[in-house]
Amino acid sequence: MNIEQIWSAYQSKLKGYLHNNIANPDDVDDLLQDILIKTHHKLPTLSDESKIKSWLFQIARNTIIDFYRRQQVEKEHQDSQENSLWYEDQEESILQQLSECMSPFINALPEAEAQLLTAIEINGMSQKDYAEQTGIKYSTLKSQVQKSRKSLHQLFNACCTFSVDSQGNLMDYQPKAHRSSCKCS
Repeated sequence: MNIEQIWSAYQSKLKGYLHNNIANPDDVDDLLQDILIKTHHKLPTLSDESKIKSWLFQIARNTIIDFYRRQQVEKEHQDSQENSLWYEDQEESILQQLSECMSPFINALPEAEAQLLTAIEINGMSQKDYAEQTGIKYSTLKSQVQKSRKSLHQLFNACCTFSVDSQGNLMDYQPKAHRSSCKCS
């Protein structure tokens, strides 16, 4: 038997089987085409032509299973993207609000620490580039950055209470009630 004979004999039965298992007619047509392609490629592996019908319907069953698996993976991926976008938007909003009050804190630090944190944390310059630009050893700069961050952290903690997730990402902040002079509200 060749592919044309097989297809003319079983196409309508396969399509009916697909309609019973798949709601969308466009998906049925796509899957029917997939079954045709798989049948064409796997026909040489068919050892007993008397079992062609069960062989074809096994291909159809596997194609339907693959279809639903793909849909589930796509749905999970879409849900994941929606959740991460929501999370990123919320995090960006919090960081935007905090960045507005960060300047007074940075300016309250000694001038060298303020310049260092402005370049690295605000302007996004890499520590390596900053070290090269200022002529400071990279290892020394890393220590200075840690010290400056610690000083800034102490100023922030004196003014605000922070909530972080398990990875240490900032989730929310609240100005402390007794610190009305803070600019984080």
